[in-house]
Amino acid sequence: MKRSIKFLWISLLIGIVGFNLMIWMINAGWMGYMPKMEELENPQASTASEIYSSEDKIIGKLYLENREPVKFADISPNVFDALVSTEDERFYEHSGLDAEAIGRALFGVITFNPSGGASTITQQLAKALLDQGSGNIFSRLREKLKEQIVAVKLEKNLTKEEILTLYLNTVPWGYNSFGIKSAAKTYFNKLPKNLNVEEAALLVGMLKGSSMYNPVKHPEKTKDRRNTVLDQMVKNFKLSAGEAQALKSKPIVLDFSPMSDSHHTGVAPYFRQVVEQDVKAWCKKKGLNLYKDGLKIYTTIDTTMQAMAERAVEKQMWGKMRSVSAKGWEKHKTTLNRAIKESDRYKSLKEEGLSEEEIMKIFNTKTRMKVFAWNAKREKDTTISPIDSIKYMKGFVQTGFLVVDPATGEVKAWVGGINHKYFQYDHCNINTKRQVGSTIKPILYCLAIDNGYSPCQAVSLNKTFFPGHGWYGPDRAGGSMPIKTALAYSKNNATVAILKLVGIEHFVEFAAKLGIVSKMTSVPSVCLGVDDISIIEMLRAYTMFPNYGINTKPIYITRIEDRNGNLLENFVPERKEVINEKTAYKMIRMMQGTVLFGTGKRLKPGWNIKGECAGKTGTTNSESDAWFIGYTPQLLAGAWVGCDDKFIGVGLGEGARAAMPIWGEFFKQVQASNKLKYSTVDKFEQPLSMEGLDECDAADQISIQRAEATMNVSRGEQEVSENEEPGEKGFELDVPNEY
Repeated sequence: MKRSIKFLWISLLIGIVGFNLMIWMINAGWMGYMPKMEELENPQASTASEIYSSEDKIIGKLYLENREPVKFADISPNVFDALVSTEDERFYEHSGLDAEAIGRALFGVITFNPSGGASTITQQLAKALLDQGSGNIFSRLREKLKEQIVAVKLEKNLTKEEILTLYLNTVPWGYNSFGIKSAAKTYFNKLPKNLNVEEAALLVGMLKGSSMYNPVKHPEKTKDRRNTVLDQMVKNFKLSAGEAQALKSKPIVLDFSPMSDSHHTGVAPYFRQVVEQDVKAWCKKKGLNLYKDGLKIYTTIDTTMQAMAERAVEKQMWGKMRSVSAKGWEKHKTTLNRAIKESDRYKSLKEEGLSEEEIMKIFNTKTRMKVFAWNAKREKDTTISPIDSIKYMKGFVQTGFLVVDPATGEVKAWVGGINHKYFQYDHCNINTKRQVGSTIKPILYCLAIDNGYSPCQAVSLNKTFFPGHGWYGPDRAGGSMPIKTALAYSKNNATVAILKLVGIEHFVEFAAKLGIVSKMTSVPSVCLGVDDISIIEMLRAYTMFPNYGINTKPIYITRIEDRNGNLLENFVPERKEVINEKTAYKMIRMMQGTVLFGTGKRLKPGWNIKGECAGKTGTTNSESDAWFIGYTPQLLAGAWVGCDDKFIGVGLGEGARAAMPIWGEFFKQVQASNKLKYSTVDKFEQPLSMEGLDECDAADQISIQRAEATMNVSRGEQEVSENEEPGEKGFELDVPNEY
C-alpha cells in the first residue's frame, strides 16, 4: 500500500475514533454540563428564588421566564400544522436529526449558496433547553453536537406529541410571554386551543424573530411572514390554495394584552433590582443559579416603612417636571444623541438592519405610544415623535430616598426613583453618584471637633488662601462667627477656613475612613461638596453621629438559604469606632441647630416632627442637586432630588425646599404609626463621659432646649438658604443668644 494511501486511512480512522470519543465525552458531561433526561422533560423543575422582607414576607421572585405550560390537548391543531409545515416538514419521519436537511445545508456551505437551516424542531427544542446559541464558531460547533445528542435523547424518550408540546411551552414570543399559552393571551387574549388558522400562522411566523415580526410594531412585515406560513401549510396539504388565499387577504386583528411585568410592580422594585444583581454575583462565586436553584434571600427591608417612604416620595414629587427649549437642546446634542442610542427602540431598529438615516427618520415621525405621566395610572397614551418622547421623559424630576437603622446598618426603605416601569435607573445604588453640596460639611466639622476645636470657637468669614490653589471665598464676606453657628447656616467661607485648619489631605483621608469610596479631589472646594458621592455612602458616614462614634456599613441582605432552608451564608454589618462619643454628641447638638434655626428650620413645625432630630441640607451650583440627610435617636434617612441631566434640573430649589419635605413626610408617618419601634426614643442622650460640661457645651444645651421649647415658626416662614449669606438681604441671624 502506498504511503500516502496508508496515511489517508490512518487519518480517517483517527478522525472516526476521535469524533466518537468527542461524542462520548460530550454525552458524559466532560465538555460542559449535560442535563439529565428528567431536567429536559420538565424545565419547570427549576425553582424560582424568593426575596423576603424583614417580616419574612415574600416581596419578589426571581426566575428566567414566567410561563404557564399547557398539555397537547389544550393546543389548537392549527398551531401544530403551522409549526410542522414551516419549521420541520419531515418532523414525523426523522428521529431528531434530518439527514436530508443536513446534507442540503452542507452543500449550501460548500457552494456558498445556503438554502435553509438543518435544525429540526427537536434540535431547536434542545438548543432552547440547553440555553445555547452564542459564542465563536468553534464553541458553536461543540454546542451543535451537544444539541444533536440531546435531540436524539428526546426522540428516544418522548413521543412526537410530547416534543411538540414541550417546544411550544418553551419558546419566547416577546412582551414577557413565554410559551404558547402566554403568547395566545398576549396577542389575541385567547386560550391556545381557540386559536384559528391565521392566528396560529402569525404566532408560528414570529418564531423566526419575535422582534422583527412583531405585529404591534411591524404589522405589514408580520402579515407577509404570516402569509408565508400559510403558503407552507398549502405545500404540506394542511390547507387548500383557496382557503389560504382567503386568509392571506385578511388584515391582522389583535386583542393585545401584554403580560404585566412583575419586576416593575409590588414592594420596593428598585430594591429588589439591586438585591438581584448582588445575589447573582454571589451565586457566580458559589456555582449556583439564582433563577433555578430556589434560593431564599432574606433582606432588611421593612414593608411598612417602605410603603411610607414611597408615599412620602410621591407626595413631594407629584407633577414635578422641567422643560428645556429647543434652543436649550441644541446646546446639549451629545446628551440627546446618547439617549437616543441607549433607547430600546433604537437598538431594535439597529438589529433589523436599518441605516442611521432611516432610524432618525422614524425617530422624527409622530407615533402612538405610552409615556409616563403624573396621573392615577402613571402613564398616558399620546401621539408624539420618539425623539420628543425622550425629551419629555428626561424632564421628570427624579429622587433617591434611603432609610437606615444606624445601630444595625439595616436598610429599612429604598426608593430609587419615581416609577420603576419607566425610570429604572436607581438613584440609591452605590454606583449612582451626584454632587453632595453642603451635606459633606458635617464630616469636616466633625474632624475639627475631634481634633480639639470647640463648637464655640470663632472662625473667620474672610477669604482663605491655600498655597498652590489661591484665595477661596466671596469678596463681600467678612467678620467671624462660632463654628456651630457656621454649620447651622452652612457658611461656605467658614467651612473653607476650617478646612485650612485641619488640612485638605487629612479631610479626604477621614472621609475614606468613614466608608466614602468615591474619589474625592484634594482641592479647597472639596469641603463644599463638589465631588459626586452616592446616597448610601453618605448615610454610612453619617451613622457615626446617632451611633455616638461608631461607623456602621449599611446592609440589606441578612442571609441566604437553599430551597430546603439550609443556611448558605449569613451577612453581618461592619462596625468600627471612628470618633469618640463626646465628639459625636457635640456634632449632634451642632446639627440640631440646622433644623431648629438654620437652613432646615422649616422641618419640625412644617411636618410636626416630635422629639429631637438633627441633619444637614445641601444644594449644588444652579440648584441642580438638592439634599437633606437627617436622623432621630433611632433612625437615619437621606433624600436627593434632581434631574438625571444636570442642565435640566437648574433652579430646582434648595435642599430645604426640594429634598427635606420627603424626609419630613416620611418621619411624620413613622411617628404616627403604632406598628414601628423607631419612635420610642425621642431624645439624644448625653454620654456619661461628658459629666462636668465646659461653658460652651452648657451653652449649647441651653440654646437647644430653649429652641425646642419655643419653636412656633409657621409653615410659610422663609427658610435660610445655604446659598445665601444671612444678614446681607436685610434680615438678622435668628440665633439663640447662647448659640
